[in-house]
Amino acid sequence: MSSSKSRETIWKEWRDLVNMAPQELEDWLETEESKSVGDSDSGESTGHKSGRRIVKIKRTKKDDITDDQWDHMATVVGYIKRHCSQSAQKEDVETSNSTYSLKNWGHDPLAEGGCA
Repeated sequence: MSSSKSRETIWKEWRDLVNMAPQELEDWLETEESKSVGDSDSGESTGHKSGRRIVKIKRTKKDDITDDQWDHMATVVGYIKRHCSQSAQKEDVETSNSTYSLKNWGHDPLAEGGCA
């Protein structure tokens, strides 16, 4: 595993930060807003691909999570932490690209416990 954090730390942060339910995230990923943000070289943005992986991980029992999924969970946690601290300075949070991007990564900053 490439992360220096323990799996228990990753699990706790993941549970705190990835605050969208699998179905909620799947529904979001179908929207134009979701598809409108992020870097993409192959038609689908990195965040959008990540969102699909997050749905799969959230539907996996903790004991069945693969090493690759643990690594992705650590990446997601890091992404959300970085972008929450950056988006704290934005004015129009509800419709910002930052909010849309965070939601692609499974974090709704407008939800209870979100970063907005």
